[in-house]
Order: sequence, then structure tokens, then C-alpha cells
Amino acid sequence: MPFADVRRNVPLWLGTAALAAGLVACDSAPSSSPPPRHPNIVWVLTDDLSSDLVNYMPHVKEMRKDGLSFTDYTVTDSLCCPSRSSLFTGKFPHNTGVFTNTPPDGGFQTFHEKGNESKTFATALQKQGYRTAMMGKYLNGYEPDMTVDGEKNYVPPGWNEWDVAGNGYKEYDYTLNQNGRTVGYQHDPDDYLTDVVSGKGQDFIEKSVQDKKPFVLDISTFAPHGPATPAPEDEDRFTDLKLPRPPAFDRTPTDAPQWLKDKKSFTPRQIKKITKTYRKRVRAVQAVDRMIGDLQEKLKKEGVYDDTVFAFASDNGFHMGQYRLMPGKQTAFDTDVNVPLIVTGPGVARGATTDAVASNIDICPTFTELGGGEPDPRADGRSLVPLFEGETPEDWPKTALVEHHGPDNSPKDPDKPRKGSGNPPSYEALRTDRYTYVAYRNGAHEYYDRAKDPDMLHNVYARLFAETKARLTSTLEKMRDCAGSKECGAAAG
Repeated sequence: MPFADVRRNVPLWLGTAALAAGLVACDSAPSSSPPPRHPNIVWVLTDDLSSDLVNYMPHVKEMRKDGLSFTDYTVTDSLCCPSRSSLFTGKFPHNTGVFTNTPPDGGFQTFHEKGNESKTFATALQKQGYRTAMMGKYLNGYEPDMTVDGEKNYVPPGWNEWDVAGNGYKEYDYTLNQNGRTVGYQHDPDDYLTDVVSGKGQDFIEKSVQDKKPFVLDISTFAPHGPATPAPEDEDRFTDLKLPRPPAFDRTPTDAPQWLKDKKSFTPRQIKKITKTYRKRVRAVQAVDRMIGDLQEKLKKEGVYDDTVFAFASDNGFHMGQYRLMPGKQTAFDTDVNVPLIVTGPGVARGATTDAVASNIDICPTFTELGGGEPDPRADGRSLVPLFEGETPEDWPKTALVEHHGPDNSPKDPDKPRKGSGNPPSYEALRTDRYTYVAYRNGAHEYYDRAKDPDMLHNVYARLFAETKARLTSTLEKMRDCAGSKECGAAAG
């Protein structure tokens, strides 16, 4: 059956009434008319998950069969806080003001001071009558017991349920802010953080169904971010797993920028260390995958699975030996900025793949439209709902923007690059379905034609025609200065 025919059998939220129900959003106003039925939303966001880990996540692989996969989904920076800030608001880092994980140009403090918390998908959906829940990891620098604007144990606006940790990377011995009350967790097996938020997420679903309220559940895991602590039942698994060695493993691109060139081939000791890290990451995502399965089963048990849009993604990727870099991120290579986005649910194509350019700035407008609101034109992204429906608008953006401030030398940053993992200077990058162009603030450039060079091993910027270089520069300047979906969409076209 053609996908256009499938749409006639889905809930009303995908029809024209869904577009007319709201007034203003990625912050939105409630409708004055009786709202149509809108889907629940479950959003599972992982931390530092690279595409190669999906091979070890059976429930995520099933999502690929049941839903829509995005092959060209790009994050605005391969770093936690700027990426998550874009997710919440639908804006590029140059409009959120969040470029790093720590002040003065990043972290929770900057996100809050710039007024971003009043314009998120949570505030938009809450105004549309949704119950909203945030669980797990929020933004770097947020602590459960912190006082903000005179409010002790601060909970940001827009959230009905708040179960958020500060330093939860070890999965044990952490504190949760549970709706304005701090609760300490120890090192017992039942305290494993991914399992704790999984249970709380299932409770939230049950309570929302009992209250007959549509809901959005944001579960953001710390896994598989280092130290990549596995759940107790996974500690002894994958001990003999072989390290993948893709074409870019232990190779540097031709004509590499200064920060990357002249790196020596890995020693056996380094390869052993990379292998150990890879196995730990595979073990760490097992609990995430079980959580996804448990959430899906809970939705089915409560009778709302068919009325729920379920989405899975990562805040950024992670390189594992590619380009002679020890495990890390923050580069503009696809290993770091091109991450999985998989969506299932009513009206979403099954077993389909789209190569339409998408970015994490599109998540907030998407959730807003799903909830019956009209995406805020001041957001830089656009709703992905047309792509769910099997349509790619003629004016759909062709280019994604990456913005990075570096090098990252902050001792307070849990993502401070370790020795040999790569710590590039500041850059902006353009990524289309074909090429990646990187312009460093120090004057260096990279251009990879991924259609011919999918592993990004040949920097051919020096061979480009002057007209092509000028066009790339012009597009980049327009995108890094744009504001709002209309202006940014035109720049990206």
C-alpha cells in the first residue's frame, strides 16, 4: 500500500487540524478550540553513542525495521552541551549562546542566563496540555542541589516530572533531583542509573495513562559516555569482541590540518586500549537497549503503543581509532557529527530510510508540531513531520551547520580530550548529503567529497575551483549568522 494511503488510517494529529491547533511554539500557546488527538512522545537520547554500536542493540535494530531511519542526521556540535541545547530549543549554538560545556560560552549556566529554558519543546508541549518528564542527564554544569534565581534544588520550567542527575557518568553513587527533592543513590545493583530512570519512565507512562493525558518522556542516558560502566548482568559480556577497523582506522587524511597531521601509527598498546574502550561501550549500551524494550512493552501494556511516537538518537558520535585518533569526539568527521536518528509510531513509514538532511535543531519543531503546536519561526530548525509522512518539501534545507569552539582545555569539563584523542581549534562546518566542508578560524580548510570518499580520507579543498570556494564561504557565512527557520532555511538551501 502506498504511504499516501497509509496516512488515511492514522490518528488525526497528522492531518490539517494538527497544524491549526497551536499558535506559537517551540514555545506554543494552547488552542482555543477542542484539540484533536495527538500522539504521546518518547525520546531516548544517548550520550556519545556512535553508529557502530547499534549493531549490538537488538531493540534499536527492530526500530529500524518498524520505523524511519535518517542517514544524514547531523548534530550542531560533537559535544554534549551545545548539542543538547540545540535539541531543546531548535536553535544553532550561535543563537543559544552555548558553544561548549562550561562558562563563559557554554554549560547550563549560559543556557539559563540566555533565557533558553523558557523556549523548549517542554514548555511548548506543556502549554498544549501534555504531561512532560525529563529523566537522566540534562546539561553539563547542572547539579541536583543547586540554587538558581533563589530556587533551591532548581527545576527548570516546562517539566511536570523531573528526575535528573548531575554527575551520573559512573552510573552509581549519584544524586537525583526528584521534583525539587534531592535523593542519594549508592552502589547497590538496584542503583544502576540507566535502570533507575527506566523504572521511573515506566511509572510516568502508567500515571499519564491513568490521568488520560498525552505525554512526552525525555530519557537521556549517561551511557555509553566514559567510564562506560555496564549494568551488573553485562559485566562479563563481550570480553573477546574484536575491534572494528574501518578504512579510516589508523590513517590520517591527505593534506590534513595542522592539529591532525603527522600523527604516528598506533602502537600495540594503544590498539589494546582502544579495544578495551570499545568493549566497555558495547557492554554499556546493553542496559540502554533493554530500557528501550521495557519502555515499548510498558506502552503496549497500557494500550498506548500505537498512539506513541518513539524516537532514538545520540547527542554526538565518537571516533574509535579513525584518523589515528584515540577514542574521543569534537571533530567534524562523520564519526562524530553524523549520528543515528530512528523514529517509529503512527503515520511514520515502516522500514524506510531517508537521506533528507536533518539536524538536531529540527527536534524541537518536530515535537511541537506533533503536539498540536505551530513551530516557532524564531527557531532555526524545521519540523520533520513531512518526512515522517514520506514527503520531502521542495524547499527542504540541503545543508547542516556544525559550530565548534576549541581547543577544549577546561579542567572542569568531563569531555576534555585525553591525550591523542584530538582537540581541534575552533571551526565551522557545512555537511550535505554529499560533502563536508570545514573552515577553521586559523585559516585552514578541509573539503571531503563523501560521494567519492565516504571514509573522508582525502582533503581536496586545494583542488576546488575559486568559484566553488567562494560559494562555500558565502553559504557558511550566511548560516553562521542566520536566525529563524525562514532565514536559516534559505541559507541552507
